[in-house]
Amino acid sequence: MKKRILLTSFDTWLDDQHSNSSDDLLFEVSKLDSLPYDLKFLRLLPVDIELASYRVMAKIETSPPDYIVCCGMAASRQKLSLELGARRGESFLQTTIDVKQLVSGAKVTDISDDCGKFVCVRVASRREGLYYSVLNYLEQNKLATHCIFVHVPVLNQENFIEILTDFLLIINNLALL
Repeated sequence: MKKRILLTSFDTWLDDQHSNSSDDLLFEVSKLDSLPYDLKFLRLLPVDIELASYRVMAKIETSPPDYIVCCGMAASRQKLSLELGARRGESFLQTTIDVKQLVSGAKVTDISDDCGKFVCVRVASRREGLYYSVLNYLEQNKLATHCIFVHVPVLNQENFIEILTDFLLIINNLALL
């Protein structure tokens, strides 16, 4: 049976943004027909924690995946960053996946324990980031689904092939778990 993997990305949030690198990456992945997985895409999520979380949780309910790979743009980073977990206030939820296994063989991917403070993983207010919300939802409902979050740098001609290659490696390693 093929591994079911849900991949999510965000829409843009600034007027001068032409695209979001997380969605650009998933668009390229969606064009690949040779991957031996059942990939589902939830692209262009609104940059609103409540709405984005609702859409992801609804997708989990209607088509439960084995794995969820949430992706978000990180314009200040140069490499893919695989987040260990997400924080809400003093609460920290860690992914149930051994992220070191996922990045084995990767060239342009870091493991990060600094999830940032934006809508995708963490916010300073009482409202939860998407990654935290999904991890919490999976834990509270005792679901067998596992989730990771990948921050994607701005893509350009110089880094695109290496970023795509590492991202596909992460998906392949995930499916082998």
